[in-house]
Amino acid sequence: MINEIIPFQIEFDTVMIAGACLWSLALYIGLSSFKDWIIEGLNRWFNFAERSLYISQEEFEKTRQARESQNAFYASVFSIVPFLAIGSLCNWGVELGLGRSWSVSMGIMACIAFGVYELGRRDSIK
Repeated sequence: MINEIIPFQIEFDTVMIAGACLWSLALYIGLSSFKDWIIEGLNRWFNFAERSLYISQEEFEKTRQARESQNAFYASVFSIVPFLAIGSLCNWGVELGLGRSWSVSMGIMACIAFGVYELGRRDSIK
């Protein structure tokens, strides 16, 4: 279907995409304090940027709660981007060091390891 719209062929390296996404998920789970810091920073920046679009204070206050909720959602969605970049670098490093066949396997093992770590970390906080 896409080949009918686009006149040229696009090749996707599915192993690279899968490995990078697995590493990104592992890092997103394991580095929860860094994730929270990114979300908070993006949320602050979105709220500040949106405030500059309004001229009157009463217009700004009228829809404030809905806009702040929407900005919190956008911040949580966009917080994935740095982890995708770092996960791609981790996957690339594993491919260079261990070979292409290990990239997805190491990504799965990293997800399991960071998941167990995060469960233990949350349990020790209580």
